[in-house]
Amino acid sequence: MGVEFFLVAVVLLACFAIFDLAVGVSDDAANFLNSSIGSRVAPRHVIMIVASLGILAGVTFSSGMMEVARKGIFHPHLFTMPELIYIFMAVMITDIILLDMFNAYGLPTSTTVSIVFELLGAATAVSLLKLWSLDHDLTTLVNYINTSKALLIIIGILLSIVVAFAGGAIVQVLSRLLFTYDYKSRLKRYGAVWGGVALTSITYFILIKGAKGASFISPDQAQWIATHGWSILLIILPISIVVLQMLLLLKVNVFKPIVLIGTFALALAFAANDLMNFIGVPMAGYHAYEAAVATQSPLTVTMGALDQKVPTETYLLLLAGAIMVATLWVSRKARAVSETEISLSQQDEGLERFDSSMPSRLIVRLILNAFDTVRNLVPSVLRKGFRHRLDLSSYRVETDPDHRPRYDLLRASVNLMVASAVISYATSRKLPLSTTYVTFMVAMGTSFADQAWGRESAVYRVSGVLAVIGGWFMTALLAFSVSLVFATVIFYGEEYGVIGLIALGAAIIFRNHRAHKERSKSKEMDEIFNLKKVSDLSATVQTTFDHISYLVRELRVSLAHALEALFAQDESGLAREQTKIKKFQRWSNIVVANIFKAMRLTQKEEIHSSLKYGQTIRRLQKLVDGHRDIVMRSHEHVANHHSGLLDVQVRELRTIKDLLDRTLGEVEAVISRAQEADRQKIYAWNEELRRLASHYHKGQLERIYSEESKTRLTILYYSIIGDAMMLSKQSIKILEIFEESFGDVERADDFDLD
Repeated sequence: MGVEFFLVAVVLLACFAIFDLAVGVSDDAANFLNSSIGSRVAPRHVIMIVASLGILAGVTFSSGMMEVARKGIFHPHLFTMPELIYIFMAVMITDIILLDMFNAYGLPTSTTVSIVFELLGAATAVSLLKLWSLDHDLTTLVNYINTSKALLIIIGILLSIVVAFAGGAIVQVLSRLLFTYDYKSRLKRYGAVWGGVALTSITYFILIKGAKGASFISPDQAQWIATHGWSILLIILPISIVVLQMLLLLKVNVFKPIVLIGTFALALAFAANDLMNFIGVPMAGYHAYEAAVATQSPLTVTMGALDQKVPTETYLLLLAGAIMVATLWVSRKARAVSETEISLSQQDEGLERFDSSMPSRLIVRLILNAFDTVRNLVPSVLRKGFRHRLDLSSYRVETDPDHRPRYDLLRASVNLMVASAVISYATSRKLPLSTTYVTFMVAMGTSFADQAWGRESAVYRVSGVLAVIGGWFMTALLAFSVSLVFATVIFYGEEYGVIGLIALGAAIIFRNHRAHKERSKSKEMDEIFNLKKVSDLSATVQTTFDHISYLVRELRVSLAHALEALFAQDESGLAREQTKIKKFQRWSNIVVANIFKAMRLTQKEEIHSSLKYGQTIRRLQKLVDGHRDIVMRSHEHVANHHSGLLDVQVRELRTIKDLLDRTLGEVEAVISRAQEADRQKIYAWNEELRRLASHYHKGQLERIYSEESKTRLTILYYSIIGDAMMLSKQSIKILEIFEESFGDVERADDFDLD
């Protein structure tokens, strides 16, 4: 294999860099967009422009970070150029696959952790294979891996989780004690000074600490900035205070410019720290190839040249920044990742993305007990003062409910100030800190300090945080393992191995894309169901019934598919329908929440209306429960490989299914106003279903006596028929409630409690 192959490999690495930039920014956009989007500080396009400018400025500060990919994880002088290309190819293919997978599921992961552990895994694999082929002692592996630097990076990443959460919580508590939740009334008093300190701290970490890694600043200029750092700050602080005070006199909410400047600063810090994750490896591959071909034996010479400091060309950094900006504007996956952090830190109760879990319940219980203990130790005078300053009843967001921010501008400012400070400090130390970990944990710390995790939402928020953190550790494990395997494949398979892995990666990305589209569609339905603005009672009730009609249709179709899958003993078909159970339950809960919103618009003396809403809730929940029972029982029966239904049972249950399908279809059509109600026909189908159930019961008894139908079959058979009768009845009751709400017939007797 000649040098030409490695030239093609370098070109492929460049292509991977472009793709990795797109995939990586989709994941990391949440890091610098969430605070400004969550607080709705400005229209989205304004926020995007500010972030884009921050990215373009930040990439020029990232030159020093590129050394991590070249020599931060392994010692390049012990490897030849082909061996390094094998490592870099395995790293990039793994990185693209992993990041795209996390993006598709809307989970924020760390591009830094990915690249560090991918380099570690691939370098370990190639080192072991090299030692094996040379018949050297495998214990000398430690000579090939830069263990001290790698360990420092890993410890720094883990420590940043604690520092970010604690820093966010402490700064938020102090800021909230100063401003309280009614911060606007105290803005004139403290806003300029607080904002001046915030802007000065951001400037310190971005300019002074970050100047050492800037490609456009000479060493002498960087040294001058470092030497005169305090003088620069003493100039910036009073100027910031004066400018902000003037804005206050002009009736401007100074937190808005602070948040926008913070967004710029955090985008800059992100680009400076994380650009290495996307183009550092391809740049290292290019420099390795360039150094090798300059020698007489490019395939065997060791890469000691990479131990030297190699400045990255500014135009390449800006080109990478332009790709990042373009991705930021067009990527839909970036929005999905942002939504995870925003939903976990929103101030108000709302739709929770994560279910509760035992660990989350245990953590919440321990925290509540700890707070009770601390509360008893704090003097009553201090408790009273804290309670007064941190009174949530003064929290107000004066905006249209449809455009209500998830949290206020004070918290957004703290998020940006703390996160940019931590990240910029790490960048100045040439530590590839995880911007995802830092920004996420700062946001969790500030939301925790802001009492956003109330008793009604705490377990769900903690569960979400645990899921995200668990995903981070999974990232490290997967990155190390997959890159180790991929490097082995490339080491032995060479060009065929590369082609095979690229094909595998393309197939996985295509599958992730389809999965993302499905989840996006489901999320869009959640948003459609959720009535955020409720002011007109009639319109609310009408829309709620439209949603019920859609839900009835989806339940009807799912039941038909599930029963046919049961008849055919199709486990995969039943598994598909079982995955819809949570979705239907979620939609049902949203509709119920909408009904409660409608109830609040009615007068307390309207007892009959209240009873009607309560009955609708009960009927709707029974519909969803009936679907769940049939699908889960059927799936469990088939998955456990129990005997299939008898032919006669299949015929009888198919007749029951058809009658139920007609009833649900008719109810759905009437509620959706597609046709007029034919009550007699619907009632006749319901009576026929009950008559057949009684008739089939006699035949089933005979099968029981003759032991033709075993116990499990009998239980399944009766449960399906029972649930079918219940579903038919509840759908008719919902139809009657609908007709009373919008028809000419009033049937108070329909609201029985049977």
